[in-house]
Amino acid sequence: MQNLDLNLLVVFEAIMTERSMTGAARRIGMTQPAVSNAVARMRQVWNDPLFVKQGRGIRPTPYAERLWEKTRAPLLEIRDAASGDQFDPGKSGRVFRIGVTEYPVDMLWLPLRKFLEQEAPGVSLHSVPLHGNTEELLLDASVDLVIHYYVGRHKQIRSSWLFNNHLVCAVRPGHPMLQSLKSGDVLPLEDYLAADHLMVSLTGAASANVDSILRRQGLARRVAMTVTHFAAIPPLLMQTDLVCVTPQAVVARAVKAGELVIVPLSFEIEPAPISLVWHSRQDRDPGSIWMRKLISDFATVEAKRLADYFLRG
Repeated sequence: MQNLDLNLLVVFEAIMTERSMTGAARRIGMTQPAVSNAVARMRQVWNDPLFVKQGRGIRPTPYAERLWEKTRAPLLEIRDAASGDQFDPGKSGRVFRIGVTEYPVDMLWLPLRKFLEQEAPGVSLHSVPLHGNTEELLLDASVDLVIHYYVGRHKQIRSSWLFNNHLVCAVRPGHPMLQSLKSGDVLPLEDYLAADHLMVSLTGAASANVDSILRRQGLARRVAMTVTHFAAIPPLLMQTDLVCVTPQAVVARAVKAGELVIVPLSFEIEPAPISLVWHSRQDRDPGSIWMRKLISDFATVEAKRLADYFLRG
């Protein structure tokens, strides 16, 4: 790779990030023919096709994936170093890739978007799904930030507490379980254990914090159904006799509309601390600092609003 034009790496990074020639052109302010010409030069320099068509998009070759693994973190550091110490949200066209699950999106994306439309219209938020791979995504620079439960101690990973993820037990208003529940009472444990349970599983495992609590008492529940996304929970609960322990944010709208009710349990489930997590390479990056503060501020407001609503309920 003697006499390599470093501009090719800029185009390569944009294509790998966007997984689209059109998206890459838009990202770096080039025409699509110019990007295509750059790809042709890359293929000659690296003696590899690099990208092949897949449906309406493109798929990197194994060589391109290996090259991306080696270059993306250094490219990010170079870009951050060259950007200087200034960040103007009102003029920025920066794309922030954030690793996140559904319920923080439900909590934060609408107020964040409303703010960005007014104060930073060129800034974009792209959600990246999580599968227990927080450190991997941050270490290889696949994301800028992560919003998730994080208890790791990697020396290059930073974290800051955002809010506590409180869990509630929800069922439909006419659920048979409610017949044994008097006003002000908690649900008898035997009734809870006898129910058919619904849970979200991002990994495929049919076990959650509730199951760990029950196991310590020598007990178990029947997980009758698992789903891979939180949005499936309210409609399933509304139309079946399933029972689900889930984050407050997932069922808040349905509870407010009277479509679901909260059932007090006879045992406590400790809330999980949700953190904002980032790589140390972005400790001093002005754009990252701005986005971290923005997310933190909105998380504080939305978590308090949610807590106040359930306390009133």
